[in-house]
Amino acid sequence: MVRLQLDPPPVPELGCRNRTGVLLVNLGTPEAPTAKALRPWLRQFLSDPRVVELPPLVWQPILNGIILTTRPANSAKKYASIWTAEGSPLKVHTERLAALLDDSLNRGLGENDAHDGIVVAWAMRYGSPAIVDTLTYLRACGVCRILVVPLYPQFAGSTTASALDEVARAMLVWRNLPELRFVRSFPDDPGYIAALAASVREHWAHHGQGDCLVASFHGQPARTDALGDPYRAECLTTARLLGEALDLPPEVLRVTFQSRFGRGKWLEPYTLPTLESLAASGVKRVDVICPGFAADCLETLEEIAMLCRDAFLARGGEAFHAIPCLNTRPEWVAALNGLIRRHLAGWE
Repeated sequence: MVRLQLDPPPVPELGCRNRTGVLLVNLGTPEAPTAKALRPWLRQFLSDPRVVELPPLVWQPILNGIILTTRPANSAKKYASIWTAEGSPLKVHTERLAALLDDSLNRGLGENDAHDGIVVAWAMRYGSPAIVDTLTYLRACGVCRILVVPLYPQFAGSTTASALDEVARAMLVWRNLPELRFVRSFPDDPGYIAALAASVREHWAHHGQGDCLVASFHGQPARTDALGDPYRAECLTTARLLGEALDLPPEVLRVTFQSRFGRGKWLEPYTLPTLESLAASGVKRVDVICPGFAADCLETLEEIAMLCRDAFLARGGEAFHAIPCLNTRPEWVAALNGLIRRHLAGWE
């Protein structure tokens, strides 16, 4: 299992062991399902100018005066409904994924060569382990080359770009910098698409196939699309390729966007109203997959599997199935292994 050494000894010569590091980055999670733990986590998340694109003089009074006084308690109840004995599902899956990738990328190394292998570590953009701490750990391991892998298949300024911002910010105080590469996005990666398709087929094999497959992606403000953010286009690419891999007619596969925040217009169609409309129109069973989430989290386990399920059933639907995220599926580990190796070309 990957362990982080948060207070490593100083390393006078960066890269003295000539090692390569892989940094997996996920969004993040509070440390506990409590209002006390949610408040600083939400403050960090919602203070990111990549996430909320409003002038600080306008947004900060709203954030500190309204949102952080009301939202933490409500969010804590939602997190409590999905929390496990091991902690946050997002953190658990991310840590396990890093460990599996560490094993697969270093498979075949002899005991004498293990110290020269690839170092795989993970971090959260918001919360713990922080990107700056994991980068410090990699430097202490003698890493002189780092591949940053944001676990967001589709590029968005509020996710991928924010993660890369934080990597750059963390290195502002480093004098001797490592070589850096990053995976921008992989919405059409064959391994990723194959892993999604395999998860759907496996679900259908155990539960039968529904009348409609809904691919629900995390939402973004509509204005980001108009400003040139490629996120919506990359989501549609993923959905199209998934539909083709499953040989689904276009009318059976629906693409929607969830997790709307605030009153402004976001990318449409919205997931919950679409599910309600499907039920009202006579669709009896739906299967929902969330291709934009690498690991199950609040948005998939509470918003989709609980809130959206209840809404669909309340409108006349009879069966609702939420297909788990890729998490640590073998096909997903293999897909990331291939993606990482392609981006490491020339370094290994």
